[in-house]
Amino acid sequence: MLLTLSTTHTPATDLGYLLHKNPERPQSFELSFGLAHVFYPEATASRTTAALLLEVDPVALVRGRPSSGGPGGPLEQYVNDRPYVASSFMSVALSRVFGTALSGRSKDRPELAGQPIPLSARLSVLPCRGGEAFLRRLFEPLGYTVTATRHALDETVPAWGDSRYFTVTLEGRVRLGDLLSHLYVLIPVLDDDKHYWVGDEEVEKLVRHGEGWLAAHPEREQIARRYLRHRHSLAREALERLAGDEAPEPEERQEARNAEEAVLESRLSLNEQRLQTVMSVLQEHGAARVVDLGCGEGKLVRALLKDRRFTEIVGMDVSHRTLEIAQDRLGIERMSDLQRQRVKLLHGSLLYRDQRLTGFDAATVIEVLEHLDMPRLEAFERVLFEHTRPGLIVLTTPNSEYNVRFTSLPAGTFRHRDHRFEWTRAEFEAWAARMCERFGYSARFLPVGENDPEVGAPTQMAVFTR
Repeated sequence: MLLTLSTTHTPATDLGYLLHKNPERPQSFELSFGLAHVFYPEATASRTTAALLLEVDPVALVRGRPSSGGPGGPLEQYVNDRPYVASSFMSVALSRVFGTALSGRSKDRPELAGQPIPLSARLSVLPCRGGEAFLRRLFEPLGYTVTATRHALDETVPAWGDSRYFTVTLEGRVRLGDLLSHLYVLIPVLDDDKHYWVGDEEVEKLVRHGEGWLAAHPEREQIARRYLRHRHSLAREALERLAGDEAPEPEERQEARNAEEAVLESRLSLNEQRLQTVMSVLQEHGAARVVDLGCGEGKLVRALLKDRRFTEIVGMDVSHRTLEIAQDRLGIERMSDLQRQRVKLLHGSLLYRDQRLTGFDAATVIEVLEHLDMPRLEAFERVLFEHTRPGLIVLTTPNSEYNVRFTSLPAGTFRHRDHRFEWTRAEFEAWAARMCERFGYSARFLPVGENDPEVGAPTQMAVFTR
C-alpha cells in the first residue's frame, strides 16, 4: 500500500520540513495493523518526493478476534485486498505519521504551511466503489487534476474485464495540510468501508478534517454517509455541524443589542410576563426537572430556583460570557450545598445533539428561535424534538404582527438586530404543526402580553406535549 507526495516548489526539499520527516533518514513506525515506512525516492531542490509505504499484517488484524460467520468467513479474514489497496488503514497512517502536517502546522516553515504550493499525490492502488466518475466527482471540485488508470481484474484473463481498482494521481496548487485532509477523508469514502467501529468519535474526525471544504462540496451527503459507514443518524449530525457552528457574537455587541430589545419592550414588561407564563405552564404540567435552552443570563433559572417543586434545573447557552454573568447573578458559589445541587449551567449549542439534555420533564426555549439562521433551524428542530425529546416543550417567539404597535420601531424592521426572522401567528402555528406531525407532539398556543384584537399579543407561545 503506497502513497507518494511530490512537489516542485523551490526549494522542493522544504517538503521534509512540512512533513517533519528528514529526507536523509528513512523511518519506520509501528501501528496496530503493521508497519509504516517513510522514505524519499528523490530529494533535490527542483523536485522532492516522499513515500509512505504500509505493510499491513492480515494475520495480526484478526488474531484474538472471533472469526466471521458465513461460508468462507475464516478464510476471508486472511485472504483479502487489505494489505495492498489504500483504505482506512492509510487514513490512520496519515494521522499517526504525518499528524502535524495534517493539522496544517510546521515548526520550521510555518509560513509555507499556510501557502498553496504545487503538489501531487499518487496512490498506487485505490479501490473506487462507484468508478472513475465518482472518483472525479470527489476530487475535481477541490481543484485537483485527476489522472486515473484502471486495473484489469486479471491481466491474463482479459474476458473478466476491469476491476474496481485504480492507480490515481492528484495534482494541484494546494496547502499540504488541505491535501492530507482530503486524502484522510476521501480514501475510505472511495473504499466505502472502514476497518474499525464507527461512532461519535468519527463524527468529530469528519467535522475536524472536513472544516473549510466539505460543507460546500457537491457530494457532501454521499461523503458523510460513506465515511460513517451509512449510519444515517451520525451522517445527519455531521452535516448539521458542517453547515456552520453557532458562534456567539462579541460580548459588548450582544449586551448592547439585548439592552435595545429590553428598552423596546419595557413599557409592556414583556420579559416578566413571559417568565410568569412559562412558570405557570411548567407548574400546571407538574414538571420537576427542567432544562432551559438558550438560558442567557439565567432569569428563568433564578425564578425556577425560588420554587421547590423544581428539583433539577439546568441552563444551557452557547456564550461563555453570558454563562459567567448568569453564574454571578445566581450566586451559585454562595448557595448552600442543597441549593447548589438543584442547579447546573452548561456550555453548549442548540445545533448539536447533546446527551446531557436528555431525560428532562420539560424544556424551555424562550426568545431563542428567532436568533437562528434558517439553514440551521432544521438542526435545532431535531436536537429539540428528536434527540432531547422531553415530555413538555414551552417555546416563545415574537409575534411580528404586533411590531406596528412599537412606535419607535421603523416599519419592516425586527425588534432585535440579531433576529434572523420574526413570524406572524399563522407562520408560527404552521411551523408548530409541522413539528407535531414529524415528531409526535401536540401543541396549544397562548398569548403573552396584552392581546390586541387586531394584531394579537406581542409574544406568542407554543406548548408542546408528547
